[in-house]
Amino acid sequence: MPTDKNLGNPARAAASVRRRPGMLRLVLQPDIARAALKVSLVVGTVLNVINNGEQLWAGHGVSIWRVALNFVVPYCVSSYSAARNEAQRFERDAMP
Repeated sequence: MPTDKNLGNPARAAASVRRRPGMLRLVLQPDIARAALKVSLVVGTVLNVINNGEQLWAGHGVSIWRVALNFVVPYCVSSYSAARNEAQRFERDAMP
């Protein structure tokens, strides 16, 4: 008698196969989000100094949107890259 209940039922066997999580689910994982936040704080600060440093030192105002984008873009790139890496690792580990 087979010990695997799904052996005789192809529909059940197919349903038991783990599917790769979606990119949004991967991006929102706490470890990925935390690491992306750290990267965005460092890279965003450096970008703001490079892009807006002169205006800040002169006492002029800067666009809040430009400042925000200097943090948001590195966050998105870092979290997407980490999520894509996790998805590829999942697919590689799922292969027989």
